[in-house]
Amino acid sequence: MAIGDGPEVVIGPGARLGEGPVWDARSGRLAWIDVLSSQILLTDVATPQTEVIEVPSHVGAVAPRAAGGFVAALQDGFWVVGDGPTRRITSVAEAGPSLRFNDGKCDPAGRFWAGTMAYDEKPGAGALYRLDPDGRASLVLDGVTISNGLAWSLDGLTMYYIDTPTRRIDAFSFSPGTGEISDRRPVISIPAELGLPDGLTIDAEGGLWVALWGGAAVHRYVDGRLDAVVTLPVSQPTSCAFGGENLDELYVTSAREGLSLEQREAQPLAGAVFRVRPGVRGLPAAVFAGA
Repeated sequence: MAIGDGPEVVIGPGARLGEGPVWDARSGRLAWIDVLSSQILLTDVATPQTEVIEVPSHVGAVAPRAAGGFVAALQDGFWVVGDGPTRRITSVAEAGPSLRFNDGKCDPAGRFWAGTMAYDEKPGAGALYRLDPDGRASLVLDGVTISNGLAWSLDGLTMYYIDTPTRRIDAFSFSPGTGEISDRRPVISIPAELGLPDGLTIDAEGGLWVALWGGAAVHRYVDGRLDAVVTLPVSQPTSCAFGGENLDELYVTSAREGLSLEQREAQPLAGAVFRVRPGVRGLPAAVFAGA
């Protein structure tokens, strides 16, 4: 697959750990986060002016909420933010000083999924949780090390999931009615020399796009095979999401955290948000259905 345009900088390199982009169709803005700065950022990509929402602790994921504002995974649980006072929906018992949420997304039925990781990346310390629209949080998967990208197939019957150190994208059979998952199996393996799989999205043709931390690229996979490569001028892309009026623009977040002084000098755009026009459209972001 040929990529129409190379990456362009939409938002300058200010983020320590830029993550979790999602297109907010209500406002025509890109919502994204800076995890370690405890900020949710809403960017008008045409300007690009950015509204900054400060939150009480490190934030791992954000998604639009049908009732207004956003739902977010903060260090200690799930919160509602924006369009009124910020308030916690529910805490997560396993989250604490040694853990934080890392990535999340809504499924097509409006449930919010987010996973945790240990700050020291202790193997098996993290987990994946599901927040149902009625406010109940459930532990879905434990023994996770760095819970990362999520996506659902076009027919809604498969959930794709990344636990980064496995170097895989795994698939689960998914029940749209209950949100239950089963039958985990690997569908894509990432060779070590290409980087570590991080954030994930799916396009309208069923292609999976994955940001490769340490790999300076975003890859598209179709039926398990590498189909396209977007090369970036930063080594640590973190996630990607389709946006724009026609959902034909791919936005890619990145990080400067963990780079040495020499690496930062060599990568002056580390921490920026990039835009690519890949020649394929994405899907509208699912929104949280809870109150």
